[in-house]
Amino acid sequence: MNWRQRVEPYVRPLFQLWWRLRRGTTLGVRVIAENDAGQVVLVRHTYISGWHLPGGGVEAGESAALSAMRELEEEAGMRALEPLKLVGIFSNHAVFRGDHVLLYFASALEACACDSDGEIEEVGWFAPDALPSDTSPGTRRRLAEYYHARQVDEQW
Repeated sequence: MNWRQRVEPYVRPLFQLWWRLRRGTTLGVRVIAENDAGQVVLVRHTYISGWHLPGGGVEAGESAALSAMRELEEEAGMRALEPLKLVGIFSNHAVFRGDHVLLYFASALEACACDSDGEIEEVGWFAPDALPSDTSPGTRRRLAEYYHARQVDEQW
């Protein structure tokens, strides 16, 4: 476990308090990005454990779709060649009251420079039915819903 993972549980509540004071609702995006072999790209961050779909917060003045494309480039080093398809809108209130996550899908991709600025530890491609054991529960649920027609849970 690196220093960011050890510090994150203590620092995150302070950031969440700051975000709560600055804005009552937050919006994030995640992307299911699929290659020609049917694999999805997952990322491991330097500050939280496990594998996650690429994504992050929507910046002020930025559309959610543009944010999803930006995060896909920054975190996974993949550029969407076609508009992303909106898969669903989920609440993330268990982590942060007022937080919502928009999930997008992309399949027409090309490699590009990855500019995660030390945020991403590892990028990997996995079959949706052969995910690493430490894939985050939210990522597992979203992929099962998308690929295996599972009942959609509105909670991230």
